[in-house]
Amino acid sequence: MLENDLSPAVDNTVYLRDYQPPAFVINKVALDFVLGAEHTEVTATLSVVRNGEHQDALRLDGEKMQLLSVALDQRRLGEEDYEVNDSELVIAQVPDQFELQVITRLQPHLNTELSGLYQSSGNFCTQCEAEGFRRITYFPDRPDVLSEYEVTITADQNSCPVLLSNGNPVAQGHNDDGTHWQRWHDPHPKPSYLFALVAGDLQFVSDTFVTASGKHVDLNIYTQAHNIDKCDHAMRSLKAAMQWDQEVYGREYDLDIFNIVAVDDFNMGAMENKGLNIFNSKYVLADQDTATDDDFEGIESVVGHEYFHNWSGNRVTCRDWFQLSLKEGFTVFRDQEFSADMGSRAVKRIRDVQMLRTYQFKEDAGPMAHPVRPDSYQEINNFYTVTIYEKGAEVIRMMHALVGAEGFRKATDLYFDRFDGQAVTTEDFVQCMEQANHIDLGQFRRWYTQAGTPQVSVVQQHDAGSGVFTLEFSQSCPATPGQTDKQPFYIPLSFALLDQQGKVHNAQTLVLDQAKQTVEFKGWSQPPVVSMLRGFCAPVKLAFDQSDADLAHLVEYDDDGFARWEAMQRLSLNLILPAIEGGSIDEGLYENIITALRGLIASAPPDRAILAEMLTLPSASYIADQGRPIKARAAYQVRRQLQARMAQDLQGEMQQLFDANQGAAAFSLSSEAMAQRALKNRALSYLVARETDAGYQLAETQYEQATNMTDRLAAFAALMHSDYPAKAELVDRFYARYQNQALVLDKWFALQATVPDEATLQNVQALLKHAAFSINNPNKVRSLIGAYTANMPSFHNVDGSGYAFLADKIIELNAINPQIAARLAGAFNSWRDHAEPNSSLMKQQLQRINDAAALSKDIKEIVSKALA
Repeated sequence: MLENDLSPAVDNTVYLRDYQPPAFVINKVALDFVLGAEHTEVTATLSVVRNGEHQDALRLDGEKMQLLSVALDQRRLGEEDYEVNDSELVIAQVPDQFELQVITRLQPHLNTELSGLYQSSGNFCTQCEAEGFRRITYFPDRPDVLSEYEVTITADQNSCPVLLSNGNPVAQGHNDDGTHWQRWHDPHPKPSYLFALVAGDLQFVSDTFVTASGKHVDLNIYTQAHNIDKCDHAMRSLKAAMQWDQEVYGREYDLDIFNIVAVDDFNMGAMENKGLNIFNSKYVLADQDTATDDDFEGIESVVGHEYFHNWSGNRVTCRDWFQLSLKEGFTVFRDQEFSADMGSRAVKRIRDVQMLRTYQFKEDAGPMAHPVRPDSYQEINNFYTVTIYEKGAEVIRMMHALVGAEGFRKATDLYFDRFDGQAVTTEDFVQCMEQANHIDLGQFRRWYTQAGTPQVSVVQQHDAGSGVFTLEFSQSCPATPGQTDKQPFYIPLSFALLDQQGKVHNAQTLVLDQAKQTVEFKGWSQPPVVSMLRGFCAPVKLAFDQSDADLAHLVEYDDDGFARWEAMQRLSLNLILPAIEGGSIDEGLYENIITALRGLIASAPPDRAILAEMLTLPSASYIADQGRPIKARAAYQVRRQLQARMAQDLQGEMQQLFDANQGAAAFSLSSEAMAQRALKNRALSYLVARETDAGYQLAETQYEQATNMTDRLAAFAALMHSDYPAKAELVDRFYARYQNQALVLDKWFALQATVPDEATLQNVQALLKHAAFSINNPNKVRSLIGAYTANMPSFHNVDGSGYAFLADKIIELNAINPQIAARLAGAFNSWRDHAEPNSSLMKQQLQRINDAAALSKDIKEIVSKALA
């Protein structure tokens, strides 16, 4: 039977406290795929062993496929011997050890949810994390069942000349009917979520990596033929990641071959399947004409992330999905450090913090707030979150800071050696940190169990008579769903004191582990300026009432890149936030900011990328989130007006920066070249913000003469977000140039969706019918519908039209791809925090979604928690 029931069960909640080891283990799995245009048949042969002393029935997860037959020890079972429903296959009477064969039929070409086996651009591919394998065959689809896999794939040799799976290729052949087959064997036991298959008409680029022990590994990146010239950067990134992991963690690759496949239809960024990584093409394909510097850096980061999973996720995996951050938080930290070593460490840290504050802090304050190690979930796909990934990485970063680089390496060596080939927990990881470094992290564990963003408050006092300078620290954490009373966190706080000449003193890290703590410093006849939260040492909110003069001092002298940038951000917020509430601009503070910026430009730091960041105002989204109630449209307007005024007053400096950072004629991805482009394009954004013909002409010229996508897109974006009168013509020219480049058209859709004009929603609705748009493609949905939700003037229009549009699309996507729909629904999570009438209008749309027929449990969990 082919199941397609989307209606949610009465209670889908899964609780960590209910965890039990698997009743049966599967030692070996043999999968035989016969791929066809209309359907695919899968024969799964499982070597099953009862786990422990019990007589429980065998229960195998399975959904949305047709069961053809079941055989136990080569005896075909009758329908009376088992039960099958829309979620599992149950066999009541089984021996303690046996072979089970299950044959299923799938229809990959109809699978729009992109979970399990599906087709993308005519090619077969899989996505099994978290629970996609149960759409391929009946199986205990949980991460603590680790099995050795042998996979045989048979398909038409013309339409599917490439047949790939996990591990190493061991055999292949041709059949008389025009099909061919290939067999793969993965000697490393793995959970079902790491299974992968790709079959289709693909080309590849290849290279070789020699490990530290001298082993030669074949590297291949597969994609469609027309994209084969865009894989070089991904290959360089892969080799760099392999080398870095050897040098920093002592981890070598363990198979003979490592394959990456780029596919156009993918719900996530990439997937670390053992030996066969499947990637969203966005994170593989790049050349200078179609990819920006941000794209190149994103590819490097994601390729590194998925490769690093080979050890932190594959060789050692998570026991259950509550432990998801065990692999994801650790691996995000690893990829962040890899990217920092490859480029500007300070800029990387700033961008990671921007992402955390914009998205994770908001999640911590909303209805979906959950600990890094959750206690419960209804739909696991909803817990691939910034809390699990990015906040999880911050927890790892704090442990790294507490034990130091050498101590961290000792602990991870112990972790990998002790748990290789096992499925474990976050507790196992923390214990390795403790045992390798002889420390007690008992209180630190609250970072895994308590939700919410802690607030650290700092009060400074200076006694001129005694020369004593005092810092009083306190911490608190607001209530979150299911957690009203919070215990003190274990917070490493890095800070330093700067004297009036800008010299740094008393740089140190204090562990704040009580509700209140005090630190005194002697010998200060004049009060120092405090550089607090250096390097963003902990994922906390800081409440520290420093004067504008102190912040300006930090902007001028602080030697910590993050803290210096943060001081400029705080100065900007001090200027902007009162204006959002109807106040006037503080003219004295404004002049001080302009003076500080002129000083930065005149004595530019060696890293020009840092200067580009410091010249950037806080995002409108971040600004809006600082106030309650949220006034989204006002935040956008005040920011835009301030940037226009700053552009006018800094016109000479910005023109000078623009002219001085044109860069060499030859395109380069060096850190210096990318920093030059970043600074030049930041200056261009200011010059265009003056709304003059001269500024428009600069951008038009750069757009036409650009030799790379970074510069062309920067000019395009600057003009699209200005009052430039020829936007329609520019949009047409961009499309004519790139109409055959799918990933570039994602940028084209996104820029149109974020234009701050009254007509934008109407244009977005028209673009839904554009030939290049498909609602079945997640990248297109994110680039048009998702991007529109970030358009603060239009999405938050007080007539509610933006909210109604999003609700319409979520309901439509419910039947197509619930995962993508659920992520879009998150745009409504903060409805309670918005000013009226927006708050009520958002709630109305949430209720409409909640009342929709056959709502998937993905969306139901998001919406019901938002309304609760």
